Amino acid sequence: MAKYMLRSTYTTEGVRGLLDEGGSGRATETEHLIARLGGRLESLYFGFGSADTYVIADLPDNMTAAAIRLAVTASGAVETEVIALLTPDEIDQATRQKVGFRAPGA
Repeated sequence: MAKYMLRSTYTTEGVRGLLDEGGSGRATETEHLIARLGGRLESLYFGFGSADTYVIADLPDNMTAAAIRLAVTASGAVETEVIALLTPDEIDQATRQKVGFRAPGA
C-alpha cells in the first residue's frame, strides 16, 4: 500500500461540527472512512496554523486517495490536500532512473 498525508482545513461549518463532535469523534470517523476503503490510519493530529488536521494513512492506490479527497471536499466542511509520501528507498530507486530532460530554453 502507498502512504499519503492528507492535510485539511476546516471551513466555518466544519469548525462548528468539530466544536459539537470533538476531536475524538472526528478521529474515529476518519479511521472508519479509511478502513472502509481498504486503508489503515497511521496517525491523525490537529494543528493550528496553515492546516487544521494532518492525517497519515496507508491507502490501496491513487484512486482511493482521490476518492477520499473528492468526498471530503464535496462535504463543504473541509478543504483537503492529498500528498503522496515516498520512502527513502523509493527516492533511491527514482534517482537510479535515467531521465532525459531539456529545461525550457536550453
